[in-house]
Amino acid sequence: MKSWRGLLVAFVLSFGTAGLGGAVTDLGPWYQTLQQPPWKPPDWAFGHVWTTLFSLMAFSGWWAWRVTPDATRRRQGLALWAFNGLCNVAWSYIFFTLQRPDWALLEWVLLWTSIAALMMALRRDSNLAAWLLVPYLLWVSVAGVLNHAVMVLNGPFPRVTP
Repeated sequence: MKSWRGLLVAFVLSFGTAGLGGAVTDLGPWYQTLQQPPWKPPDWAFGHVWTTLFSLMAFSGWWAWRVTPDATRRRQGLALWAFNGLCNVAWSYIFFTLQRPDWALLEWVLLWTSIAALMMALRRDSNLAAWLLVPYLLWVSVAGVLNHAVMVLNGPFPRVTP
């Protein structure tokens, strides 16, 4: 029973992070006027993809916590998860709230690196936990290319006060 409570906590934390990111994501007039590359997925697809990814992240974190025998490595993993969540929300805030795709692309490097670092750390104790993050890394990679395309198609971006 204790392990199921841990899984519930992992999902609450994961989707809490998703909620924070969603709270700073505004698909209003500014976003609607951006030129997008023709290959951009439709807006409705993003919610489905992110729901799947945050579920995989929750399961990965829960599993890694369960199988990592060393308390110090569990804390390190948790710190990496927290940093990744911060990077995830920060990207949305910079892109959508500050309306700065150029700055978001710089922050994207931190986000991508945080996922890679997390995967490497998890791999020490659980290949499964690391592999569950591969779709997240791939999606964020595509998001970085999309971010760059939006920046090229629409830049330069003056500072807009939220």
